[in-house]
Amino acid sequence: MTDRYEQSMMENLYWWGVPTLFRCPNVGPEGQDIALAGVPHSTGNGTTERDQHLGPRALRHVSAVQRRVHSLFGIDPWNSVRIADVGDVPFPKANDNEDCIERITKFYKDIDAAGARPVSVGGDHSITGGIVQALGRGKLAGGEPISFLHLDAHTDVFTKVDHFLGAKKSAAHWGAYLADQGQVDPTRSMQIGLRGHPRSLDWLQPSYDYGYNILTMREFRQRGLADVVAQTKEVLGDRPVYITFDLDCLDPTVAPAVSNLEPGEKGFDIDEAVGILHAARGLNIVGGDIVCMMPTKDSPNNITALTAAAVMFEMISMIAENVSGA
Repeated sequence: MTDRYEQSMMENLYWWGVPTLFRCPNVGPEGQDIALAGVPHSTGNGTTERDQHLGPRALRHVSAVQRRVHSLFGIDPWNSVRIADVGDVPFPKANDNEDCIERITKFYKDIDAAGARPVSVGGDHSITGGIVQALGRGKLAGGEPISFLHLDAHTDVFTKVDHFLGAKKSAAHWGAYLADQGQVDPTRSMQIGLRGHPRSLDWLQPSYDYGYNILTMREFRQRGLADVVAQTKEVLGDRPVYITFDLDCLDPTVAPAVSNLEPGEKGFDIDEAVGILHAARGLNIVGGDIVCMMPTKDSPNNITALTAAAVMFEMISMIAENVSGA
């Protein structure tokens, strides 16, 4: 197809052609500003809801239909910076969580060395541990520990159990072991939207013990978006920021195809979640991820995958704005 106009008309048809994330070229991270990656990993969750590894394929399927420009930022990220789909982390031992986490770390060390800022789609939430093992105190972070902007229904700082159904570096543990390793500074990190069904009244205590700045969903409703954004900007400050977005922070009516749904208390609507993400606008965002999508439970219109792609687009646009100086 040689006619550029005709090709552009085809490119927003998500069912046409070979799918890559947002139709970006499928090349390595060298020479790129942003590296989009898939992490098709499910064994860190340790539950029967293990088809989260299908998330990257689902998002690639629909991402071509997403917005091409960010009207609020006034930026076209695809033509402002160099962005590539660098493919998926390989998992030849996919049922061995600990092996998978170390393979994630190796994959992202190469991305960090190339100087490309990764934005990833999982996969269960254990992938964040593998990624930040590579980015914490790395090249992109300037040798400093990472600060998290963490949107989630759960803390993922579960220190009272040694493993989650066999997984040591599990979806429930990364917030603790990354802090133990010195890869993350909890005191300069935010955990926002917590509303998970607690099994004990002290379920938030491990996060408090580590020094994370915690904001439950109930507190968010009481304080409002503007106040929470102001606190988030102050806490993150001039730190290297990594955004991790668990889709279960959203209300199940917004994102139904998610592992560990929390229907007992209203989650974020998409505008609220995007508003919190924008607290990192202009900060030193070194990467981000979207996790816990379960495509086999999605509605026929792929609403959860489309929502995940919209969240990914926000991360891409904020990083592109920073890198391009727009």
